[in-house]
Amino acid sequence: MPLEAISSAAVLRDIVGRVEGIADLGDGAFEVRVGLATATTGLEAGQLMSMLFGNASILEDVALADAELPADVVEAFGGPRHGLAGFRARLGVADRALTASALKPQGLTPAQLGDLASRLADGGIDLIKDDHGLADQSYSRFADRVAAVTQRLRPADAVGRYLPSLSGHLDQLRAQVRIANDHGVGAVVVAPMIVGLPAFHALVREFPDTAFMAHPALAGATRISPSLLLGTLFRLFGADATIFPTHGGRFGYSRETCGALATATLRPWRGLRAGAPVPAGGMTLDRVEEMLEFYGRDVILLIGGALLAAGSDLTGQAQAFARRVAAGC
Repeated sequence: MPLEAISSAAVLRDIVGRVEGIADLGDGAFEVRVGLATATTGLEAGQLMSMLFGNASILEDVALADAELPADVVEAFGGPRHGLAGFRARLGVADRALTASALKPQGLTPAQLGDLASRLADGGIDLIKDDHGLADQSYSRFADRVAAVTQRLRPADAVGRYLPSLSGHLDQLRAQVRIANDHGVGAVVVAPMIVGLPAFHALVREFPDTAFMAHPALAGATRISPSLLLGTLFRLFGADATIFPTHGGRFGYSRETCGALATATLRPWRGLRAGAPVPAGGMTLDRVEEMLEFYGRDVILLIGGALLAAGSDLTGQAQAFARRVAAGC
């Protein structure tokens, strides 16, 4: 909007963004600090993202590196309802890192997925989540899958251990959370960038007793720094735990990026609960000690395919994973 086209003194004074600083980073790159009025966000997730990046995201040479959010914005969105402490309380685990694995691949029947869940639980895995590729496909309907998995787990395990994957539009997401709750399941997995950040935040507000683990699918389609998007903003909108690709795995995040992301998820921040960082993506048993040394005990280590590859020895590999985490803490 051309400034000369704005006739309102109030808009010019209170609404128009301000360039607060420009720093030359060398090689033709610049860091630009822009101040925005909180009122322009409407304190709504989608509009906040529009103000932070919006049309500027279309510019190929612009990236969103960070954002400093004032207290009224942080308070309005509220952050995690449960966070890392909530997962620890549900599982009765206070003094070590948590373990997690995933149910996959697509194409398995609900009964087959229930069998995998049972074997992982027998191996002592703390959290057993649906792979994000499991939705409401004909071969594994959401309701059938939740029923099959919870039937194979002890009642207490189903409440604290299993996380089905949500998908669809907002009405479908709401219905799926209710189905999970009806089966005694108290946590779910959802990809905020797939379902939409406003829908994700709405679910967090509408289902305060449910914990939400955020998956990073589609997050790589933006030029927003991972620590800001997955660490700070997902936490702001209510992610109790956030999955991200750890360094040295199948994806390209560096140690520095992963460290910054975990810090953003855990750091003291205007009274919000700390979320749980969940490094994943090519994790293997022989990296457990390395990951614990890097992330510390306030983490959920997620190993999926590397455990499932054990086939008939899945429970044994799950036990080995649990033992290594317990010994490493």
